Amino acid sequence: MADEARSRLVAGKYELLSPLGEGGMASVWRGVTHGAAGFTRTVAIKRVLPALAHDAHFAALFVEEARVVSDLQHPNIVQVHDFDQDEKGNYFIVMEWVEGLDLNRWIRSYLEVGARPPWAYVSAIAIEVLRALAAAHDRTTDEGLPVPVIHRDVTPSNILLGKNGIVKLADFGMARAMDRASMTKPGTVKGKLSYMAPEILYGQRATERSDIYGLGIVMWEAIAGKRLFSGGTDIDVVMRVRKGDVPPLADERTDAPPALAEIVHCALARDPEDRFETARGMLRALAGVLRTHPEPTDATPLGASVRSAVIRLAGSGSVKGP
Repeated sequence: MADEARSRLVAGKYELLSPLGEGGMASVWRGVTHGAAGFTRTVAIKRVLPALAHDAHFAALFVEEARVVSDLQHPNIVQVHDFDQDEKGNYFIVMEWVEGLDLNRWIRSYLEVGARPPWAYVSAIAIEVLRALAAAHDRTTDEGLPVPVIHRDVTPSNILLGKNGIVKLADFGMARAMDRASMTKPGTVKGKLSYMAPEILYGQRATERSDIYGLGIVMWEAIAGKRLFSGGTDIDVVMRVRKGDVPPLADERTDAPPALAEIVHCALARDPEDRFETARGMLRALAGVLRTHPEPTDATPLGASVRSAVIRLAGSGSVKGP
């Protein structure tokens, strides 16, 4: 290994290549694992921000994220490979790398050429996200006791689409395992405001149906090709979300089946009791709609759409890895 590469090593084996993004608690890097006999593997490395590295509360949240996600072994959830400390004692998480795009950029690749994403592909992606949510919501202890994990941040940037057509739900950093409820400070609103369920903005706790609401917003926006709750100040967004007025999806997208619009609006019901009770229930409803679609929506065509999206974004100069 070259000296330059060695200077970028973390914990002696993880090479930092390029920054991908930064949130309120951590930064994410594209990296490479170096093993024996020249073995290498591309990974994503999440590091606590330097300013927070010695904050006991944030360190505890970061450890909790690693613990919770490592328990969620599922094909549609980004997996944790390792959790360690660097030479300064700061924590980092090593996660699987998804070669492709996040849903936000996939949607944008259509909008930039004057189109909107195919509703069938959006539905197929949502089904895979629902599989991930079901695995998190149905989590149990070894004794079979329910300990569901609520994602709390189901947004386009946290839905990763691989060039191979595989869909992964990422970033459980906002998640709160119910057996670790004390990790969240009372009165603290977490997540992105325009994707939060109304009950959360009224101070109620997040539930499985709050995640379903978040996915409903993601689907409405992807199919309609525009934002649902955006613009103005944070207070403006909060008031609009609390009010819960959602324009009819059928008016935005006449080619989408009425049954699909009904599913999305059910997920977006202002009252949690009026939404799908479980992620699996919504999954079954969407699968029923897709069964009427004549074209395949499996990993093969979806992967082709991701590869085409990468090419379109590269042509516009706005492509960037997840």
